[in-house]
Amino acid sequence: MSLHSAYDEVWYTRCQVPTASGIALDLGWFGERFARDGAQFGVLQDAPLEISLSHYDHSLRTLFREGGNVPAIVAYAEGAPTRLLGLTFIDEGQAIVAHPGRVPAAKDIAGARIAVPAFAIRKNASHARAMALGGLEAALGSLELDPTDVTIVETPPQRTVPPGRLRTELGIKDWPSLHQIADGQADAAYIKGAAAREAAFSLGLHVIVEIDTLPIEARVNNGTPRPITVHAELLEHRPEWVLDFLALTLKAADWAAANPRRTAEIVGQETGATAARIQALYGPQFHIGLAPTLDRQRMSLLQLQVDRLARHGFIDDGFDVTDWAEPKLLETAARLALTSRPTTPAF
Repeated sequence: MSLHSAYDEVWYTRCQVPTASGIALDLGWFGERFARDGAQFGVLQDAPLEISLSHYDHSLRTLFREGGNVPAIVAYAEGAPTRLLGLTFIDEGQAIVAHPGRVPAAKDIAGARIAVPAFAIRKNASHARAMALGGLEAALGSLELDPTDVTIVETPPQRTVPPGRLRTELGIKDWPSLHQIADGQADAAYIKGAAAREAAFSLGLHVIVEIDTLPIEARVNNGTPRPITVHAELLEHRPEWVLDFLALTLKAADWAAANPRRTAEIVGQETGATAARIQALYGPQFHIGLAPTLDRQRMSLLQLQVDRLARHGFIDDGFDVTDWAEPKLLETAARLALTSRPTTPAF
């Protein structure tokens, strides 16, 4: 068997957020590209549970992942041989919501009970806890408070199931902390994203801190910045696939900038939110900022997140994110994106 014949299936995974790679997927560009080499292109969200769990540990050697940084950082710190290809930074509606009768405004949060998810069985799947702790620190800091000024109420862990159809089929609740507030077990919680905000409003909760309005360092969390990673073995044996994946992602970012209405429709399908909610959360110009980079600012923000995860016990030791990154690949892919075009008429 030849070396290339061992790579006859390519996998991709992402979260339910605006991404250029998600747009390239919707436009059919990835499937077309890999079919030219006789490879099947699969989406992890449609795979059986034992395969889709690679969303957290990146154990699949033919996986491209654009998703939250907590699983990616923890997996790398635990020894997963991944390489960092790019980073995006798209504010996605981070906020602290509360019961209006118990916490009428941000100034009333001192002494409140804050719902924070417990560690999952796998630390690389404990992103909900990391998000809540990061968002809570940011919100309290903006009020000149810290976590000692509130009471943490842990949300029991749920079964570890990646984003996608399996969560619905298995009855996994999204944002269970919100139900703790509605049930009177907590007073406030962290949320992010369009679907979470709509869920909070449906339970009669209100926003007391808009984290997206804070300085950029305070907005660092699981999705800000959001990494694109690949298994090192795929990069070693099929570097042309990695370059083409990146080039198509960059092209999709350009396509999104030129097609705001269609981009909003695609993002609506990805996030489960209405067009109005998408505009409110991500802003009227979100479609022009989807391209990944490895610039100094985004790398420094990712370093802040690595250090925070080490401080809170998600990883044993921090690491230098520059040791993880492959900036020359993104530079080469950017040049490739200028000289080639997908065959799809959508471009």
